[in-house]
Formats: sequence, structure tokens, C-alpha cells
Amino acid sequence: MDRQHKALLEAAARPYLGADASAWRFARNKLRFDPVFSALLQRGCLPDRGALLDLGCGQGLLLALLVAARDQFSRGQWPPGWPPPPLNLTLQGIELDPVRASVAQRALVNPARVTRHDIRDAAYPPCAVVVLLDVLMYLEARDQLRVLQKAAAALEPGGLLLLREADAGAGFSFLVTRWSERLLEFLRGRLRNRLHYRGAVQWTGLLEALGFTVTAAPMSAGTPFANMLFVARKHT
Repeated sequence: MDRQHKALLEAAARPYLGADASAWRFARNKLRFDPVFSALLQRGCLPDRGALLDLGCGQGLLLALLVAARDQFSRGQWPPGWPPPPLNLTLQGIELDPVRASVAQRALVNPARVTRHDIRDAAYPPCAVVVLLDVLMYLEARDQLRVLQKAAAALEPGGLLLLREADAGAGFSFLVTRWSERLLEFLRGRLRNRLHYRGAVQWTGLLEALGFTVTAAPMSAGTPFANMLFVARKHT
């Protein structure tokens, strides 16, 4: 990781110092060790204009990263070889958990808007890109479909859906992922919660049936997990 990349991640985590020390530590570690955040910028996945809607955004890490990216790029402190970040996206997140939503609201204040709603019931504004990172596994199959249908309806023609979920067909690495998630649920006091997974082929088929063209790539670099990133483009 080069100096500019490290500076970008530190800048993205910094707003959480004013919200909560534990939230800052979580943000700093998550941004550094979870490959999906940097990958979205490094691969130029996001459009430059329109509205981005982050569903189940947690404490708003992706939104914070995009805000920091704009600032770092304008200062000329940008990782070499990376495409320019999206400079004109309107940023919005929806999060159900009151603690996480509150942390996001305090950390982000003006650059991005985070509201507290259940993504199964919330109204989605028209947007250019919808992001779902490790969210749908917490919903039953019928609710997964409902959220994806709502996302498809909210996206403009040619709009982008970025979905990361575990690949239930990935063998041992999926077992590691599932055990890890069960441990996290236990630590959160939600041991009885059942998680709902699909294989990569199933996710791709579901998205294609909803009118998307889909490409999928592993998104677990540096970790033992079985995560996949599905880049789904809505038909024009």
C-alpha cells in the first residue's frame, strides 16, 4: 500500500474521531483490511455523476471514503495509477441500526446524508448507483428479492448495482465465512438470527432475471473469506 493510499484511508476514518473512539478504530481497521472499499475506487467502478444510494450503510464507511477521495484528489494526493474518484455524486445512505446510523450522521454531517430506515420498507430515490455490501445475507430470501426489485426500479437506465455477498458454493472458504459471521452474530447477542446465503451462480441468475447484465469477481483479497462482488448494469 503506497503513501497516498494510506493517507486516503486515514482521511476517511478521521471524521469518526469526533463521533466515537471505538467507531474510529472500527473505521480505520475496516477500511484498511476489507478490500472492497479501495477496490471500488481503484477499479473505477463508480460513475462520476448522479446519486449514490448505500443500502444498509452501517456507520457510512463507503460514504466517508468517497468524501475523503474528493478532498485528497483535489489536493493532488491521489494514489498513482488510480482513475479519478467520482467528484459529483450525491451521497446518501440508509441504515436501520440506531447506533450505527447515529455514528454515521455525526461523522458525515453535511457531505453525505444518512437516514434511519428499514431498507425493506424505505422509499428509494432515483439514483445512478445502488450499493449493497454484506447486507442481503441478513434478510430472508423473499426480502432479498424485494430489496433488489426496489433497487432495480430506483436505478436509471444504465444504472449500476454493486452487490457484495458470500458465495455459498465456494467450499471451505465459504465455511470460514459462515463461521465468522455466526461468531459476530453471537458477539452482537443475535445468536438465534439465521443468515441467508446464495451461491454466486444463484446471485447472478437472480440479478439477470431482474434486468441486469452481471459480471462477478472475487472480493476477499488478503482474507480467508468467500466474498464476491457482483457488478450489475441495468439494461437501457
